[in-house]
Amino acid sequence: MSDDVDLVIVEDANGVAAAVAERLAQAARAGGHIALTGGTTPEQAYKEAAEREPDWSKTEVWWSDERCVPPDDDLSNYALAKRTLLDRLEHYPRAVHRIKGELGKERAAADYELELGETLFDLELLGLGTDGHVASLFPNAPTLQLSRRALPAEPGLEPFVDRVTLSIPALNSARAVLFAVSGAEKAEAARRAFASKPSPDTPASLVRSRGGTTTAILDRAAAAKLGA
Repeated sequence: MSDDVDLVIVEDANGVAAAVAERLAQAARAGGHIALTGGTTPEQAYKEAAEREPDWSKTEVWWSDERCVPPDDDLSNYALAKRTLLDRLEHYPRAVHRIKGELGKERAAADYELELGETLFDLELLGLGTDGHVASLFPNAPTLQLSRRALPAEPGLEPFVDRVTLSIPALNSARAVLFAVSGAEKAEAARRAFASKPSPDTPASLVRSRGGTTTAILDRAAAAKLGA
């Protein structure tokens, strides 16, 4: 077992969403910078987070990665969060820093890098791909070796559209890293990410908060190969 990740194992995907929603609500009450992600489990968590804490006025919201599509496209991580979280709030965040993927990966990455500056996330929510990818950092991709905070990225799996992603150093600068993982199809990736040696074969294994906490909330199916 990895000793640098706190594992929280719950019964099912609904339990993961509820636990993540509570962490998001707590972060919203505390205020600060929160980085969001895409995916099915976060979608449910966002809805619940808006119910648990409808006032996000003390926060600024960012994203760990984005697809190079318009902001209202079904593939957009921003569109997902807007529909399931932001539009349900009574009090909007004081700033919403979306990645402008419609500009193309090179310009969007450069613009986001400038906007990020030296910002540190108080909470950074991440998913885990079945191949072990995190954000839009795919296994053995050249982007794993780069230190700029925001990077243009090639797609590693469907949907095959260009991406913009935070780099490993940028992800690791967050004060609290929170992985949300559910489903039996993620079990092998979870083993490699949280219970094996760090490897570029599994980019998520390289993501650990340098100065804070790293937590993975998994359901029993996703945790099946962790020995926990």
